[in-house]
Amino acid sequence: MEKKVVAVIFGGESSEYEVSLKSACSVIENLDTEKYSVIKIGITRDGKWLRYNGKLDKIKNNTWFLDNSCTKVMISPSKGDREIIEIKNNVLIHTKIDIVFPILHGKNGEDGTLQGLLEISGIRYVGCNVAASSICMDKDYAHKIVSYAGFDVPNSLAIDHQTDEKEINDFAENVGYPIYVKPAKEGSSIGITKSKNKYELFQGIDEALKFDDKVVLEENINGFEVGCAILGKDDLIVGTVDEIEVPSGFFDFKEKYTLEHSKIHLPARIDNKLSEKIKETAKGIYRALGCSGLSRVDMFVDEKNRIVFNEVNTLPGFTTGSRFPNMLLHSGIEYKEILDKLIELGIQE
Repeated sequence: MEKKVVAVIFGGESSEYEVSLKSACSVIENLDTEKYSVIKIGITRDGKWLRYNGKLDKIKNNTWFLDNSCTKVMISPSKGDREIIEIKNNVLIHTKIDIVFPILHGKNGEDGTLQGLLEISGIRYVGCNVAASSICMDKDYAHKIVSYAGFDVPNSLAIDHQTDEKEINDFAENVGYPIYVKPAKEGSSIGITKSKNKYELFQGIDEALKFDDKVVLEENINGFEVGCAILGKDDLIVGTVDEIEVPSGFFDFKEKYTLEHSKIHLPARIDNKLSEKIKETAKGIYRALGCSGLSRVDMFVDEKNRIVFNEVNTLPGFTTGSRFPNMLLHSGIEYKEILDKLIELGIQE
């Protein structure tokens, strides 16, 4: 059987660059070399595209772009070519590819922009399409669509630099503190703060506006957070529900990657009836947002066991220790099987 040529793209200009390197290493290490010929394409922090032919250690320690094996590379925009073009010693080297596995978290990778480039080029790729990627990245738009589809969402207010202070104060008075302040289009809890009073609220808004020109103010849901890993397009595979235990504060960037004070419970500490209800809700949200391939649907369970939407990650953390693969592993799907399924789904699109 002829090997499929898989181009793994990693790095990128987003604030989640380091997370991307870790995820990419796990993917590259676990792709079956008997089935796939793997091409490694890195994007530096300043946006340079390089084909990298060195060892994974240099991706892990973020020195890959200094390696002598790196050559400038681009994706051919000519539909039907389905190839990358390397520039080496002023010579153009064309290489056909079957599919792109984009391991780019956050802006310019998870938000539909890279997916748009691949669509124009006619190249198949793993994960959600342009529209779903873009909508899920925007917390404001995602909440509006999920609410319209009939699911519970937190009370929220989208604001920008021009928003009147009275509108913000009225929202705070209506929902009460604490209030979460979130950049609309950032991932991994970057730029998010939890405000306990008016002073902290406006401080948080100033902080969030450093990351995005739109900010979402969101009511606090008293309860706990759960997650669902979903694979597929029509026939959906849902992993075991997990639960985040956060003794204080919230699940910010540091907690997500250190678990210094938090704990992930897999399976979640809930009964089977609630677990199944969460899975069905997650599948409904996944479909309402037009997701395909994969996503992690995050929700809250409040004190009355009401399930409230939080967000969807169309490319969640993908190391072998990350939540998404672990939820699927707990339900009996190995990491390598996840990769095979994602590539199969992407090629079928």
